Formats: sequence, structure tokens, C-alpha cells
Amino acid sequence: MKLMNLSDYGPEGASIGGMGISRRDAIIRLFTLAVGTSLLGHRSFAKELVAEAKGTRFDLHHHFFPPVAKKRYGPFPPLQDYSPERSIEAMDQAGIETAFLSLPTRLGDDPVAIRLEAIGFAREVNEYAARAASDYKGRFGFFAFLPLPDIDASLREIEYAFDTLGADGVGLTTSYGNHWLGDTAFQPVFDELNRGSAIVYAHPTTPACCHDLLPNTIPQTVEWNTDTGRAIWSMINDGTDRPPEFGSYLVTTPGVSSATRYPNIKFVWSHGGGTLLGLIGRFLGQGSTRNVDLSQPPAPNSKLYHLRRFYYDTAASANQVQMQALKALVGSSQIVFGSDFPFMPTLDTVEGLRRCGFTVEELRGIERDNALRILPARWAR
Repeated sequence: MKLMNLSDYGPEGASIGGMGISRRDAIIRLFTLAVGTSLLGHRSFAKELVAEAKGTRFDLHHHFFPPVAKKRYGPFPPLQDYSPERSIEAMDQAGIETAFLSLPTRLGDDPVAIRLEAIGFAREVNEYAARAASDYKGRFGFFAFLPLPDIDASLREIEYAFDTLGADGVGLTTSYGNHWLGDTAFQPVFDELNRGSAIVYAHPTTPACCHDLLPNTIPQTVEWNTDTGRAIWSMINDGTDRPPEFGSYLVTTPGVSSATRYPNIKFVWSHGGGTLLGLIGRFLGQGSTRNVDLSQPPAPNSKLYHLRRFYYDTAASANQVQMQALKALVGSSQIVFGSDFPFMPTLDTVEGLRRCGFTVEELRGIERDNALRILPARWAR
């Protein structure tokens, strides 16, 4: 199938032309970098300026909105104003070399009503992303959109996205209907992704159970981080969290967690893992950490083992409280840079990370090197 050129979509896909940086932009960038470096107290000032001016960061939480998505999701300005040029402008300002595009949405809660629409929608979204990656070589990768909860269509789209379009991973939402990613209903899809050692980037959503729970509260404030926590739990839950004191009616037969079933998948959870940090005592020890020694290597395939092999992005989370807690739990090696473009200013994340107490080496890992460990080999250049 012939891929459409971005110019086929109208003015928003027009060529950027030469990607040179103006004198004014260079001054702004150097000033921004100087502020960030002074906050670090790093002595190799000139060296850091040169490295960052070239644009070295990899952004694993960077959204895009093709025309088919704009048409479906309405007049929200950050969505309607999207174009590849806007992405690259923000990337250049923040020293981002490459952004990995993802669509942070699903089509609804009724699998019957959305089945056919989702299949065509996914194909159009993925072809647009592939063309962006081709037209702006080296600036974009992408995580393919899947038409879940349709299992067969998703398996077909995985094959097409990876084998034909060159996807770098898949982008899923934390739940579909009232089923979270660790649900056995999704096993055929995850088994295929596991065979391919794929990246699975998970973005939060509002599940069918939990619309409009709090007055005057958008879902991004509470519900999205909560749904990320639910999805993580659905992956690491091995059926062992039923203590006898809760009664025999709650006892289940311990089994193998979904995370254990998919050892080759590289999971990337949005927003620092959502509510994971607040639930860690519950996740690891039924409300107590008395049996968990965070200083020791976790037992293979334990809950803590999987939490420490997962990755977590910095989008809307680049603050000292979350970042230092996440570092204590999983190590800085499992944190990757995410800007949440176009919903958050990209420079906010860069500057926020510089106030989080990371060393220069840890920042280098978060902003680039950690991602290189999981991305396809073509990005290690």
C-alpha cells in the first residue's frame, strides 16, 4: 500500500525546508541551557552547552494529531493546532533530537459500535505517523495505534505497523472498557508483542467505570493517574495479595502475573507511573513494607522485580517529590524523558528535571541513554 505524503493532508504537512536555527533561536536556547546548567551546579558548563545545543534528548511522550483525529475529537486548540512543524519548533527549543509520536486516546467503550471505525482509524493514524518519520528523517519515530479491543484487527495492525511502516513500538491506553492491560482478554496481542520484544507505551484514559466521579474536576487531575496505577497493578498482580485475615472468600489461587508472561516487552508507563508511588506499600505488602527490603535485589518475577524492569516517563511529573521517590523505588535507569507535547510546554520538563537533584550522569540517562536501551538499534547512532 502506498503511503500518503504529508502534503496530501494540506498545509499542516508542508515541508519545513532547511532546519537551520536562527541567531535569535540560538540565543534563546543558550540562555535556557545556561539557566538549567547553573541549577545543576555542573562545572563543565561549555561542554554541556555544546551537547545540548545539538539536540540530544529523546522524547517518548510526544503526541500528534492527524486530520482523522482532529475531525473526531473536536475543537480543543492544542489538538487542532497540531502540525509536524509545531512539534519540531518545540523540540528545537528544548534540545529534543527525536520525538516518538503517539496518539493519546481510544475510540470509546463499546467494542461493537467502534470495531469497523477503529480499524480504519488505526491504519490512517499509523500511515500518517510513518510518513512524518520519513519526511523528517531522524526527528520522529512512532508508537503504532492499535484498534483494541478488537484482537484480530490489532494483530493485523501489529504486523503491518512493524513490518511495513517501521513502527518503534505500540501506543496503548491503560484500559479499554472495563478491562485493563493485564487482562487475559488481551493475551493474544501481548503474546505477539512479547515475541517481537516490542516497546509498549501506555497512556492513561478514563475507563468506562469512572466518568465524571468528581464535580468540577477534569479526568487528568485524578482519574488518569489512577488508571495508570490500575493498569500497572493488572500487570504485576499474581494473585498473592489475599491475606488470610481478609477471609477465605477473597482467597485466590496464586498464579503467574501478566508481567511474568511477557518478559520481553519493554513497558513504558506515563506520568511517572501515575498513582504507583502512593500505592507502593499496598502493591508490595498489603499496606506494609515489612516484608520488602528495597535495598536487596528483588526475587525473580516478583512484583518489585517487574516494577524495576518497567520504564516510567517524566511527563507532567518532573518535580522533586515524584522523581526522587521514583528513583528510590526503581532507580534513575528506569526513568525516560517525556514532554507531553502539545499539552505541556516542553521546556517545563527540561527545567523541572534540573531541579530534581539528579546528577549529570543520571540526567544524561533520563534524557537519552535509558531510552536507547529499549529502542530499536537504528536509533543508536
